[in-house]
Amino acid sequence: MCTGGCARCLGGTLIPLALFGFLANILLFFPGGKVIDDNDHLSQEIWFFGGILGNGVLMIFPALVFLGLKNNDCCGCCGNQGCGKRFAMFTSTIFAVVGFLGAGYSFIISAISINKGPKCLMANSTWGYPFHDGDYLNDEALWNKCQQPLNVVPWNLTLFSILLVIGGIQMVLCAIQVVNGLLGTLCGDCQCCGCCGGDGPV
Repeated sequence: MCTGGCARCLGGTLIPLALFGFLANILLFFPGGKVIDDNDHLSQEIWFFGGILGNGVLMIFPALVFLGLKNNDCCGCCGNQGCGKRFAMFTSTIFAVVGFLGAGYSFIISAISINKGPKCLMANSTWGYPFHDGDYLNDEALWNKCQQPLNVVPWNLTLFSILLVIGGIQMVLCAIQVVNGLLGTLCGDCQCCGCCGGDGPV
């Protein structure tokens, strides 16, 4: 497969992942599927916008760049030294690094939140974090420490787990594009895929 075609495939995969991450972060603002009265009662990590910024905004731009490489058809480049194929692939590598950092940001925020647990109303009628070092992950009975919002523990755990998985997948895909982009920069898309027989310049 041409390096441009590979980038297009990666971009097409990153778009829905970015949208899912964006949506998951939005849902975190409605613990248990309900509107909360005081925003101060939301977990702190929600306000870091891991899914909106990391999985979403910082991933959309790289994905669009990858998809745009489909216009640099490898056979169409042959015989035209000014087509900018190598520069386009190098640019995609830079955007892949940006996407990797964004996904990594969301991954770290999600991991911290999962380990910390949600902010909720505790038995002493105060809002705080009743769990320590992820102890609630192996003991569902501890979930009763959260009295309000209802079902906030499984809600946060599910959504942050989704963001964690999405972030991990996005990091892998962006890492693949870094390698793919470097290959396209060094050897050129036409020469690598051989669709023009390797006779023309790249």
